[in-house]
Amino acid sequence: MTIREEIERIEERILSPYATLSSRSKGRAHPEEKCSVRTDFQRDRDRIIYSKAFRRLKHKTQVFISPEGDHYRTRLTHTLEVSQIARTIARSLRLNEDLTEAIALGHDLGHTPFGHAGERVLQEICPLGFKHNEQSVRVVEKLEKNGKGLNLTYEVLNGILCHTGEQKAETLEGCIVKFADRIAYINHDIEDAIRGGVISQDELPKSCLKVLGNTSGERINNMIVNIIENSRDKGEISMSDEFREATEELRNFMFRNVYIGSSAKAEEGKAENLIRSLYYKLTEQPELLPAEFYNKIDEEGIERVVCDYIAGMTDRYAINTFNSIFIPARWMRF
Repeated sequence: MTIREEIERIEERILSPYATLSSRSKGRAHPEEKCSVRTDFQRDRDRIIYSKAFRRLKHKTQVFISPEGDHYRTRLTHTLEVSQIARTIARSLRLNEDLTEAIALGHDLGHTPFGHAGERVLQEICPLGFKHNEQSVRVVEKLEKNGKGLNLTYEVLNGILCHTGEQKAETLEGCIVKFADRIAYINHDIEDAIRGGVISQDELPKSCLKVLGNTSGERINNMIVNIIENSRDKGEISMSDEFREATEELRNFMFRNVYIGSSAKAEEGKAENLIRSLYYKLTEQPELLPAEFYNKIDEEGIERVVCDYIAGMTDRYAINTFNSIFIPARWMRF
């Protein structure tokens, strides 16, 4: 018996009847020989961590564009925080922690530079449309490893696709990540907004704090515990009505006071114009694309290729690319 098989037998013994067992995965689009040490979901987690798209998250906006302070979140730190919250819930409910972690680590791989500002622009101008969750799936299926993709399991792909929007994941592990994502970004964005002077602690709605807690740590812990208590020995992941309503009210507060029109978003108009300018320029002059993207135009179409290229950029790479295309270099004579 291999180590992987031992782990799979342990899962069958100790995990909840509602857990997704590694040994019963629906598999990969391209069948592979099993690893002797790792389960399929553990391999998926590792492939995501080792991917280029994952490394690029460290230079992608969460809320604040190119923040100067060392303690503001990036898309990478957000992803790690989502993973930790999701794992805690999964472990407490005896669900598959490896599957949960893989989904959490991969959920934002398709996010654009400059956060949701970049996503809005691509959704607006690309005829094919754009959603970051769909792009995350595209990244792991078609863009990573020079077009080969990561060949992840069905369950991980489904969880990544369904981490946002109306679609519900087919596994409870995927449902956990959807909750964990919201818990993370609401509370950690509050911390960053307070640190940046965009809002103050006193402005937070008192009715929400009374239910959820006064500090970020209290709220995160209480929300996690509430989900665990309301989901134990059930075939669904849920919050109590009181917590769900307070969470939604706090999220709406953040949209009104931080995510839309606040000083934290003062540079978003510039970021949107940058993305828009790059998109139109590259579709008009595809020869400006790197060779690995230019060579895909016949197969994928110019709109898809340009969208893939821009969505994969970090904030600073997008700025540098814009400068190289639109800003004249200084003439130097020695």
